[in-house]
Amino acid sequence: MPHLLGVTGNIACGKSTIGAMLLQLGADIYIDADLIVHELYVPGAETYTSVIEQFGNDIIAADGAIDRKKLGAIVFADSQKLALLEKLTHAGVEQEISRRISALRDDQIAVVDAVKLLEGGLAHVCEAIWLITCDPSVEIDRLIQIRGFTQQEAAQRIAAQPDRSSQVSLVDVVIDNSGDLTATRKQVEDGWRNFLNRIGSVS
Repeated sequence: MPHLLGVTGNIACGKSTIGAMLLQLGADIYIDADLIVHELYVPGAETYTSVIEQFGNDIIAADGAIDRKKLGAIVFADSQKLALLEKLTHAGVEQEISRRISALRDDQIAVVDAVKLLEGGLAHVCEAIWLITCDPSVEIDRLIQIRGFTQQEAAQRIAAQPDRSSQVSLVDVVIDNSGDLTATRKQVEDGWRNFLNRIGSVS
């Protein structure tokens, strides 16, 4: 089986930025669970049908796909609806992640980025898990500046995120991405070297 490095963290903490750095450092593939959800939300997909059945036709965009912003406004205002959405998408995401991993050689390294990594079934097969943290005020700024959310929308999404403090003891590396990219890069490089040592690869 390929070597797996799991990456988790809340919305706008910068997981994709860390993923890009890991690819530069030598990881063979970066698997983003959130991007897989995008694929599951296209017309004809099984998950698409299930989500429309539960949340109605109002969340369908002009191109026929699910409007993630409209859906987000619904689920991030109601924890039960958010849990329902996660239940509807969970199986499809894990199946696609497993498919991509199975296509790799045993000596290759896959980075798996998933918000619910620790709660799902992939955590136990990861040889290390990194938790990406960030100051909530920075996350809010990123949601406003990069994703175009209003202050209220951004704050709502941050409030709906899980408390990560209880997960620190469950992971191997904690990377604080609140500062500049130079500081983040240093942490990633240190963590990568340790990971290579753990799996017995040459750094």
